[in-house]
Amino acid sequence: MSGHSKWATIKHKKSAVDAKRGKIFTKLIKEITVAARIGGGDQASNPRLRTVVLKAKDVNMPADNIKRAIQKGTGELPGVNYEEFAYEGYGPGGVAVLVEVLTDNKNRTVAEVRHIFSKHNGNLGENGCVAWMFQTRGLIAVAKEKVEEDRLMELALEVGAEDVQDGGDTFEVTMDPADFEAVKKSLEEAGLELSLAEITKIPNTTVRLEGKEAEQMLKLLAALEDNDDVNAVHANFDIDDEVIERIGV
Repeated sequence: MSGHSKWATIKHKKSAVDAKRGKIFTKLIKEITVAARIGGGDQASNPRLRTVVLKAKDVNMPADNIKRAIQKGTGELPGVNYEEFAYEGYGPGGVAVLVEVLTDNKNRTVAEVRHIFSKHNGNLGENGCVAWMFQTRGLIAVAKEKVEEDRLMELALEVGAEDVQDGGDTFEVTMDPADFEAVKKSLEEAGLELSLAEITKIPNTTVRLEGKEAEQMLKLLAALEDNDDVNAVHANFDIDDEVIERIGV
């Protein structure tokens, strides 16, 4: 899983840059709107909304922007009707790729996603071709220099975490999505600095990539995530951390 969390951590660091040009705000506003439309505008009773609002605050989105996005979702303000879809396909080396989108124009989005796959040596597949390879899990990463493994296990496992694994330069804590907030709160209250904290899709198996295929895979991920309609991308690659750091993209 270390490749997955390393890539996610790099994205997290880049989010500050994205926030400056408003790109991440646009995606989060869509996500807040859809969460509010589906589960209502009360964060206390809508865990999906609560989670995305925390993400928005993490990148310093103004409170007024968050409020308006919620009101558009609940119908208090007029807004665009975004729909959720998932596209599945394969990247270089046969890596499984799952793309979650929020869009107001499905035809436009599927054409753009298909083009990105083909441009980066991948191909869009049929519904159901790779989704079965992933499980929805909470994922929290903590830098090794910030905590002893035994201490982290004690804090995390007693509030519902399933496992703590060695992720290279981090410890990776996984849990059922229902326990995500409790685990995150426990670690934060203990004074730990979290490198990553998100609900994501974790692959059951991985595909090892090196050389050109590794570079193509990372460029495919970056291109997909740069699309305004793409909300999240998940893939079952295994690429050395050093390669991810070097290529960056």
